Amino acid sequence: MIPLTLQIAAEADKAFVTRLRTDSGQLQDEMDSLLLADDEGGTVFAGHRGLISIDGFNGEELAGDVLLVEPEMGRAERLLRSQSAHNTLLVTERCDQLCVMCSQPPKKTHVDRFDHFKDACLLAEADSVIGISGGEPTLYKAELLDLVETVLTRRPDLTFHILTNAQHFGHEDIAKLRAPLYDRVAWGIPLYSSVPAVHDFIVGKQGAFQRLHASLGALLQAGARIELRTVLMSSNLADLPALSQYVAARLRFIETWSVMQLENIGFAKNRWSELFVDHSRQFDPIGKAVDHALLHGIDIRLFNFPRCSVPASYRALAPASISDWKRKYQPACAPCSERDLCSGFFEWHPDDEAGTKVTPL
Repeated sequence: MIPLTLQIAAEADKAFVTRLRTDSGQLQDEMDSLLLADDEGGTVFAGHRGLISIDGFNGEELAGDVLLVEPEMGRAERLLRSQSAHNTLLVTERCDQLCVMCSQPPKKTHVDRFDHFKDACLLAEADSVIGISGGEPTLYKAELLDLVETVLTRRPDLTFHILTNAQHFGHEDIAKLRAPLYDRVAWGIPLYSSVPAVHDFIVGKQGAFQRLHASLGALLQAGARIELRTVLMSSNLADLPALSQYVAARLRFIETWSVMQLENIGFAKNRWSELFVDHSRQFDPIGKAVDHALLHGIDIRLFNFPRCSVPASYRALAPASISDWKRKYQPACAPCSERDLCSGFFEWHPDDEAGTKVTPL
């Protein structure tokens, strides 16, 4: 797994954002730090906030990365990795839902780092897509939208993909979200069932289905770009064909629909046997849902589905969806001709289970 937290020592006394450079010709901003020393033990960079010593990495491994350096903690977070297409900012760990399979169990506390995230985004590689996640980012909607507008005004080459439970949009947001810069924002919104009680049970919040649709109405009027997201579980597998009919009939304005396999982490880890669906054995309702969506012009994708575990006629819908820092392949995947196109497995997926699912293509 690619480490996102680095052990550091820094001269500064407060947290700050910096971009690491290995050549003086690459310096573009006062927030850049230049490589001074590089050996087997680590690297030393110098920038506007003094020296930063980073253990266990060489300069080339970190070149171009944007870090949030926290001297008092002796650590730095790799907020944006220059060589990755999978950069996501965790803007809060608070949430107003309690999903049964949540991969990022919520906390009651919040640390406001929006100013640091703004600084980081402004240093991003050209044409980057930056993810924003939580917790629930729209619990801090004003700060979130200020970040988006500040960054996209100064960096019109960037795009945001924001995960939200869509419980907090209303008529008052429509005019703001109609601004042209929001054309570069996609909202990833979960809908787990066409049955309100099932959706509400999965997210742990009564009335969530109804409130979600009120938000979707506001987003529709604003012309927002929406990715619908459905995590596959035993509790919603049978309803998937009906959900597909619901999406085709009532939510045709979405940009895409991602049906996602479960992660063995967070709340799902201790409920794995209860929640997990072996799609290689129970693909029929998934196939019916996909067929109906495609028939009605809905762009649908199968996220986190290893390609060899999906019937051949559906493999083109299963992209390499798992972020590089948490993706692994089994040894048996080595000779597969489609490995580079495949999601593989989450780093924390049980090896004994994953190994039995691999049939190289």
